[in-house]
Amino acid sequence: MDCGHHGVVPRPEHQAPPNCCATEVPQSPTLSSEEFLQFKRKATTIVEEYFSTDDVAATANELRELRVPCYHFYFVKKLVSVAMDRHDREKEKAAVLLSSLYGDVVDRPQLCKAFCKLTESCDDLSVDTPDAVDILAVFVARAVVDDMLPPAFLATQSARLPHGCKGAKVLRRAEKSYLSVPHHGEIVLQRWGGSKRITVEEAKAKISDILEEYLAGGDRSEALRCVRDLKIPFFHHDVVKRALVLAVERGRAAEGLILDLLKSASEEGVINESQITKGFDRLIDSLDDLALDVPNARCLLKSVIHKASSEGWLSESCLKPLPPEPKKGSEVDDATVRQFKEKAVLIIKEYFLTGDIIEVMSWLEAENYSCCPSFNAIFVQKLVNAAMDRKSREKEMASVLLSSLCMPPEDVVAGFHLLIDAAEDAALDNPAIVEDLTMFFARSVVDEVIAPSDLEALEEDAGRVKADGSAGMLALRNAHALLGAKLSAERILRCWGGGGSGKAGWELDEVKDKIGKLLQEYDCGGDIREACRCIKDLAMPFFHHEVVKKALVAIIEKRGRDERLWGLLSECYGRGLITPNQMTKGFDRMADCVDDLALDVPDAAKQLGCCIERAKKDGWLDPSFSMTTPGLPVANGVCS
Repeated sequence: MDCGHHGVVPRPEHQAPPNCCATEVPQSPTLSSEEFLQFKRKATTIVEEYFSTDDVAATANELRELRVPCYHFYFVKKLVSVAMDRHDREKEKAAVLLSSLYGDVVDRPQLCKAFCKLTESCDDLSVDTPDAVDILAVFVARAVVDDMLPPAFLATQSARLPHGCKGAKVLRRAEKSYLSVPHHGEIVLQRWGGSKRITVEEAKAKISDILEEYLAGGDRSEALRCVRDLKIPFFHHDVVKRALVLAVERGRAAEGLILDLLKSASEEGVINESQITKGFDRLIDSLDDLALDVPNARCLLKSVIHKASSEGWLSESCLKPLPPEPKKGSEVDDATVRQFKEKAVLIIKEYFLTGDIIEVMSWLEAENYSCCPSFNAIFVQKLVNAAMDRKSREKEMASVLLSSLCMPPEDVVAGFHLLIDAAEDAALDNPAIVEDLTMFFARSVVDEVIAPSDLEALEEDAGRVKADGSAGMLALRNAHALLGAKLSAERILRCWGGGGSGKAGWELDEVKDKIGKLLQEYDCGGDIREACRCIKDLAMPFFHHEVVKKALVAIIEKRGRDERLWGLLSECYGRGLITPNQMTKGFDRMADCVDDLALDVPDAAKQLGCCIERAKKDGWLDPSFSMTTPGLPVANGVCS
C-alpha cells in the first residue's frame, strides 16, 4: 500500500495511531532456522531483481507468494541496507517500494522492527558506508513523512539504544536535521531526486481540476484515468479529502457522483484502502473548520461514512472518531458566566495571598472550567486585570500562573483579545496599562505560553478593528519590538523581579554561578541524568545558551580531551532540554568572547572552529551556520 510516498505533503498533525509500533515491536517468530535462511536467500534475490527491473507490482507479488509475513522485517532491512551502498537512484527506488508495500504487503509492526534493527546495526553499516548515519536518517525521516512510522518511534527507539551509538545519532539527525525544519516534507522527498516533477500546490490544483471536470461532465472513467496519470499514489488521500469536501459543500447531487467515483476507485485499485481511510481521517481532522462554512457538515459527513461503509469500500471502524460537537452558546448562559467571573475573582485574590498554583488548577478542573475555551479566556482576562491593579509581585505571580496552567494557546490569545477590547476603558483607572500589557504579552511569548506567531496574529486581528493609536495596538507593537531586542528574554523575565519560575530574587550572576557549579560537578564524575535535572530545575529555558557557552569554554580549555561535557550537551539537545535556538545562541556567544579566551588558550579560535564543525555533523547547528569573529578559521579543523 502507498502511504504518503514522495511526500508532497508532510505527515498530518494529528497523533500517531493508538497501536503505534514505536512501543510494540513484534517478537521473532518461532519458525525453523532453515526456513528463515531460505527466506533470506529469496529476499536478497527479490531485492536485486527489483533494482534491475523497477517493477513494484512484481516485487509485491513475489514477496506475498513467500507466505511468511513474520519475516518481512528482514526484507525491509535488506532493501534499505543494499540501497544505502548504492546511488541516489536506488535509494529513491527503495523508498518508493517501501511506500507501495506498506499496509498491503508489509504491516507496520514488521516495518518498525526493520527500522529498529537498522538503527541497532548502524555501527556495522558504517564500516562499509561511511555516511550511513545521514543516509539512514533520511530513510527514517522519509518513513515518518510517508506516514509509515509514527513520530513517536524516534523517541521510543532512541531510549532503547546505547548512549552515543550511531543508531541514536541517526534518530537525532532525522528529527533535528530533517523533520524539524520548515517544508520538511518536500526537503525529505526531494533528497534523492524524487517528486521534482510536481509540487504540493501543483498536485492540489490538478486534483481540484479533475474533480471539478468530473462533477461537470460525470465521466467516471476519464476521472479515474486522470487520477492514475498523476502518478502520485502516495497523495491519493488528498483526492479523497477534496472529493468529500465537495460532496459536503454541494449537497445531494454532488454526493452521489462523489460516492460513485470513490467506490469505483476503490474497486478498480486506483486508490487503495489506506489512502481512502487517510482521506476520511484528514477531513475528520478539519471538520470543525468546514462546519464554519457548512453548519450541518457533521451530519452530512456521517451520512457519507454510513453509505460508504454499507457499500463495503470503507471500514468505518478504522476511522478516527468524529470530534465532539462544540457546545452551543445557549448552553453557557449569562448567569453561568457571571457566576464564573465572581468565583474567578475570589480564587485569584486567594492565589495572590497564598501563591498556591495547585489550588487554582484544582478549582478549574473540579468545576470543569478548564475544558471550556470561553471560561479560560475570561480567567486570563480577570487574572491580568487583577495583577495590573497591584504591585510587581502580583504581576510576576500572574505570569508564573499563566505558564503553569498549560492552557491551549488559542484560549490565552482569546483572553488577550478581551484585554485589548477593554484596554481603553481600563486606561481610565490605570494610566500605565500600555506598559503593563506590553510586558504581559512579551512575557507570555518568552514563557512559551503562546508562540511568536500567535502574537503576530493577535496584532493582525486587532489591527482590523482597533485604531493605530489605541492602547491595545500600542501594547502589541511595543511587545513585538521588545522581543526583537538583544538579550530581550532576560530583561522580560526580570521585569517584575522574578526569574521566570517564581524564584523572585535570582540575579543572572547567581544563575551563571549555579550553571558553572553544576557543569563542574558533572565533569568531575557526576550523573548525566542528575545534571539534566538540575538544568531543568533552574526553570530558565531562555538562558540555556549560557549552559552551552560555559560547556564550550570548558571543552576548549581542555583542548577537547574531555568528552563528558560534549556528551552532556548531546543529551540535553536530544531530550529537547536545549532547543536549536538556544544551542545556536550559545555558539554565537562563545564566538563573541573567543578573543578574550585566546589570552589563556592561544588556539581557542581553532578549537571553537572544530566544535562548530562537530556540532554541524551532529545536527545541532544549521549547515549554513557561520561565525564572523575575526581570526576564526573558515576551513574545517581537527580538534587537537
